[in-house]
Order: sequence, then C-alpha cells, then structure tokens
Amino acid sequence: MTDERNTSGLPEGANVPGGGPGSNPEKDPADWVTGDEPMTGPQRSYLQTLAREAGEEVPDDLTKADASRRIDELQARTGRGANDGAGG
Repeated sequence: MTDERNTSGLPEGANVPGGGPGSNPEKDPADWVTGDEPMTGPQRSYLQTLAREAGEEVPDDLTKADASRRIDELQARTGRGANDGAGG
C-alpha cells in the first residue's frame, strides 16, 4: 500500500501555481459555465477604471466572459495587470 498523505504543507485542494493537483489553471472565458451571465460588480468597477485610463467607453451589458476579455485587452493597452506589482 502506498502512503499518499498530503506532505506539501498546503491545505488539501489549495491552488498551486504551475499546474498539477490543486492547481487553478486559467480557463478560456468561452469555456466558462457562467460566462453568459451578466458581469459581476467587481468586473464592472475594474472595467470602468481601465476604460477611463484608456479613454474608452465600456457597455453596461457585457457578460462575464466578454468583460474578462475586455479587461485583458484594456490591461494590455494601459500596462496594468497581474505583473504590474500592484497585486492584480
């Protein structure tokens, strides 16, 4: 019998960068189960901030998936994003 105890020091099911069990790989918004639902409040707020910085308008009726794609586009345009040192 093999000993398969969790020896990582992380809680079972914790998100682990780099893949593997417990990882949370980025999923294409087109594949999201809830992607066709209206964007969330935090998405709307962040989009408004990015759009203001980019000098653009953002429609109020975006879906979660569309909002995520638009956030990615505006992050690239404004230089903001996960690697900006601001924590996200």
